[in-house]
Amino acid sequence: MILKNIQKKHEGKFIHRYDITYQTENGDEKIYEMISRNPSLNSAQDLHAKKPDAVVLIIHSKDGEHLLLNREFRLALGDWVINFPAGLIDPGETPEQSAKRELKEETGLDLTEITGILPLSYSAVGFSNETNVCVMGTATGTFAKSSSDVEEIEAAWYTKEEVRKLLQKEKFAARTQAYCYLWSI
Repeated sequence: MILKNIQKKHEGKFIHRYDITYQTENGDEKIYEMISRNPSLNSAQDLHAKKPDAVVLIIHSKDGEHLLLNREFRLALGDWVINFPAGLIDPGETPEQSAKRELKEETGLDLTEITGILPLSYSAVGFSNETNVCVMGTATGTFAKSSSDVEEIEAAWYTKEEVRKLLQKEKFAARTQAYCYLWSI
């Protein structure tokens, strides 16, 4: 595919909609609709993020026997979904700072140790170039209601057996479902 054009179609507060025109291998034109956190996509290089937009937190108990999961009402779905704590990285924040802030805001817990950070990955390659980094670690503290008035989140620790039961009956974000399956077997 050869990129021919990028045209912004809508400017939003958090996401922006673009039409990207490609020339296919057989010479046809393909217009692809996508969204981005980047307000000014102009080139093929702009489609590739240089820094993450968000953090995803994969948090275990200190003994490794429990996994932290959020049951969260997601506005785009109008329904509850099992997901890892996650959120946008604020301007000037490092992924580590964002991870601490987001964990506290969404769960009330304190990030006590970061055990690893995975490099950039994409959130939804079918329609967006949004990127994130996964921050792994441990947390302690007492659960508290989300500090955001637009987020409804129920955070809890789950054992492997409990996660296997969730996988059979609950809706999941794809990355969380894949991790939970592998962790719980």
